[in-house]
Amino acid sequence: MEQQQLIPHLFRTEFRKITTVLCKHFGIEHIEIAEDIASDTFLSAVETWTYKGLPANPTAWLYTVANNKAINYFHRSNIFSKKIAGDIKNSYPQTEELEINLSDENITDSQMQMLFTICHPSIQTEAQIGLALRILCGFGINEIATAFLTNNETINKRLFRAKAKLRTEKVKIEFPGKTEINDRLENVLTTLYLLFSEGYYSESDDNVLREDLCDEAMRLTFMLIENEQTNQPKVNALFSLMCFHSSRFAARKNEKGEIILYAEQDESCWNQELIIKGIYFLHEASHGNEISKYHIEAGIAYWHTIKSDTKEKWENILQLYNQLLVLEYSPIAALNRTYVLSKVKGKREAIWEAEKLNLTSNHFYFTLLGELYTEIDNNKAKENFKKAFELSKTQTDQQTIQKKIDQL
Repeated sequence: MEQQQLIPHLFRTEFRKITTVLCKHFGIEHIEIAEDIASDTFLSAVETWTYKGLPANPTAWLYTVANNKAINYFHRSNIFSKKIAGDIKNSYPQTEELEINLSDENITDSQMQMLFTICHPSIQTEAQIGLALRILCGFGINEIATAFLTNNETINKRLFRAKAKLRTEKVKIEFPGKTEINDRLENVLTTLYLLFSEGYYSESDDNVLREDLCDEAMRLTFMLIENEQTNQPKVNALFSLMCFHSSRFAARKNEKGEIILYAEQDESCWNQELIIKGIYFLHEASHGNEISKYHIEAGIAYWHTIKSDTKEKWENILQLYNQLLVLEYSPIAALNRTYVLSKVKGKREAIWEAEKLNLTSNHFYFTLLGELYTEIDNNKAKENFKKAFELSKTQTDQQTIQKKIDQL
């Protein structure tokens, strides 16, 4: 890999590791210092590698430089001399021998601990996702702003407030105790679920499907599975759900980047390896007595990996949606259920159920009504598609809806 490609690749994979380990070493109150040292390390890489060429082992080079910069910081910083020097001396008799532990094991442990720290209940959900993207996924402020459809200033303020809250609460970067882990795990799973969802359907005109966000959500979820304390059925269910959805990514977009609806997708483009993996982790999730929303959504996603349009398929999906709405009601889940209802009991009954929802600010609501009215009342179908077009926020959605209008 050439330098122009290697440095961005390493930034994505190694920035988060360096930052997380340094955060663990300095403490959450010095999170900005960890980010600054990690950023400065990559700046040094750009400057040095441009003139001297790539080192034999670029990753090891980065770790060495990050370690040296951390040691230099200790020597010159007032924070070092006044606040943490005592702790450092107790652990390291000679500061010259101080070394930041960037072993694979410590990186994994630090990332797990940081994930639970970020998902502290004192931090708002959007801020949790923002911090996860920045610290654990190595995303830049521009990328986070794009993901949230906002500007850099808003993201900077949000992250600043979140970091300040963690300092005020004196939250330690550590794995929660057994009594707290389940409560905190719910926040962690919610953050990872929303992170994946943001990638699965992004309202960015440039990229409706953000596979990089989905990949990061899957990476962090799998870390939970690899840890004995967090390898719980609901974690396996969430990972299974992600596998099933990811399996259809290649079929969801055409060459122009436009979304291909489920019924029109080429099944041969589905990733069978991910489907098999999803089935495996759904089986792993079946142990125990708890049924979470992730179990049910994974079940729904599983049935969508079977392309054949059978009555059995849609009846099973409908039953799962009924369970999901009882367990945790959401208007979008109720809306999705009405489409499934149309496959089981016909469009007219589905129209009646859909219109009761009255989700008049949601373009998906009018898109579905447009689909349901097609061939029953094409004028009403066109009217609903036009409302959906007006409410849609992305060019891709507008193109998809316009095609539906043109076909009537």
